[in-house]
Amino acid sequence: MEFGKSILGFLNKDPKQKEFIKSIEQIIGASPKNKLLYQLAFRHTSASKHNGFNSFKESNERLEFLGDSVLGMVVAEFLFKKYPFKDEGFLTEIRSRIVNRESLNVLARRIGLDKLIEFDGQRNFHRTSMFGDAMEALIGAIYLDKGFAFTKKFIISKLLSNHFDLDEVISNNTNYKSTILSWAQADGRKVEFLIVEEKGKNHSKEFIAQVLVDSQVISSGSGWNKKKAEQDASRRACEILSI
Repeated sequence: MEFGKSILGFLNKDPKQKEFIKSIEQIIGASPKNKLLYQLAFRHTSASKHNGFNSFKESNERLEFLGDSVLGMVVAEFLFKKYPFKDEGFLTEIRSRIVNRESLNVLARRIGLDKLIEFDGQRNFHRTSMFGDAMEALIGAIYLDKGFAFTKKFIISKLLSNHFDLDEVISNNTNYKSTILSWAQADGRKVEFLIVEEKGKNHSKEFIAQVLVDSQVISSGSGWNKKKAEQDASRRACEILSI
């Protein structure tokens, strides 16, 4: 108990921590109760620390796990009610486009989470899922700190309503891989899609794909699964080949 009080006292006096708490207040629209939760939400695994009580090194991974579940459920319910006559396949696809790692990475940067993350500064994480992971961890922290009703309101009013045009999300269905395959077939070309590299571990894994036309490498792309990597490489190939 005294240990917790001493940490909270430090957080209240340290100018950097005051600025951090102010940033959290601006993002979630309320004062946090348990400030330590938000500190943990932005601690990337590369900067994990022993908690002082056992050998377990704390990072935002557990909060990320929780936030992922809460975010998925809230978005699923929101879409379920908004589109009462759409089938399960439609709802699943639109939810995936909203909560996929690339989308969350962009969203995290938009609301300023990239400026709050504590990570190993000697490693380049700007092409990884670090920002999207922090977004989910923040949602996990809000859920534990403020409860489900507040978290649901935050997701719908602060994130979905402000940063997603659902009509655009629904219509944005460009399949670049299919586009380049159709072009190749019409032009008598041979196209190959290769996964040439895998980086990271588990949920932080990143795949690197290449598009080859007539055995010549045209472009490379990355993604958090093989399909996304191939789509990214195909998008770049379409731009290079002016398809």
